[in-house]
Amino acid sequence: MYLRPTALAALTFAIDSARKFEYPADRTLSYVLREHRVGSLDRQLVAEGFYAWLRHRLSVEAIAGDDAKPVALALAALARQFRRRVTVPPGEEARYLKFLNTDEALGAHPKRELPSWLWDRLGLQYGAEERALLAESLLTPATFDLRVNTLKAKRDVVLARFKKEGFSDAKPMLMSDVGIRFPERVDISRHELFEDGSVEVQDEGSQLLAQLVGAKRGEFVIDFCAGAGGKTLAMAAMMASLGRIYALDINERRLDNLGPRLARSGASNIQTMRIEDESDNRLNKFIGKADKVLVDAPCSGLGTLKRNPDLKWRQSPTSVKELTALQTKILASASRLVKPGGRVIYATCSLLAEENEKVADQFLANNAGWRVIPSAMHGEANPDKPYAQLLPHRDGCDGFFAAVFEREIT
Repeated sequence: MYLRPTALAALTFAIDSARKFEYPADRTLSYVLREHRVGSLDRQLVAEGFYAWLRHRLSVEAIAGDDAKPVALALAALARQFRRRVTVPPGEEARYLKFLNTDEALGAHPKRELPSWLWDRLGLQYGAEERALLAESLLTPATFDLRVNTLKAKRDVVLARFKKEGFSDAKPMLMSDVGIRFPERVDISRHELFEDGSVEVQDEGSQLLAQLVGAKRGEFVIDFCAGAGGKTLAMAAMMASLGRIYALDINERRLDNLGPRLARSGASNIQTMRIEDESDNRLNKFIGKADKVLVDAPCSGLGTLKRNPDLKWRQSPTSVKELTALQTKILASASRLVKPGGRVIYATCSLLAEENEKVADQFLANNAGWRVIPSAMHGEANPDKPYAQLLPHRDGCDGFFAAVFEREIT
């Protein structure tokens, strides 16, 4: 692969723009590709070089050595990602060869490219051996996962069509019975099955979390932190569009993004509502009425590092502490909306016990009249481990945690 000078310039600018981690990485990359008019021949090199820097930042900085200028980081990232498969622009050959030799001598980074605070916490929580497996898995790009919308299609029919169209590596998911997996990203934005709402892009872990909620036809369900509504749509399909789902979020732009997806989906039982915060007075009308409330709480997102590697550099012990306080408040507020005999499902896409088990345990300790329902997002629930956990290295999807609480009937 030949690295054009314009592509190197675009990659250098992307890295320099993202070094303060003020914005999500995908937004920065999209901006650079658009504003620098990066052509189709160069987009792979620029995108993969950019994400190689994010995933392997510690190694890339070690390869670049004292030369911490963005162009050196760009070349070092390409050396780590592509090795000798890249031909660099004239004038950069000597520096790139130096970086290649350094990369080969460096080998795998001993801390698997994680900030020290996170490396230490994962070791305390999972033990050294499992930490190494987990950290290593987070360095590989995520698979491309689809959810078949059962309001419009069946998985075997959709899968057969993809196979017929030449997507021979498309496979049915092993855990989600409505999921299809591609090993690498596929552009389906203009595919008929996407445009007509037969399929949605959704990680298998997210699909399994929606299934764990167990939304049934005719129920009243609230998705308390709905975001762009991926799990909302999945639950609507489980309910055969019968009953009611309220999709709540504080971010109007995210809820607006649900609009086109909802129109494609064919679901007719979803209503969106923007709230100011978890204590918004408009929530009072729902108190004690919901059969199920899903709280996919704002979190560090560290279970999604395969697809969002910038998060490990954007989070810190301080931000995690602030998030756990928010998670505790959101869960307490959302639980008020559940009727006797109903359930609240608390979930995160974090790997940290502070955001997961500790928040769940604190909820039980502070709220009488609730009991935990032993649950699993795949396989059989274990009463000795009542909370559900998906881990990237073990389950092959994003890391998710879930706790199911049932309100007692008095």
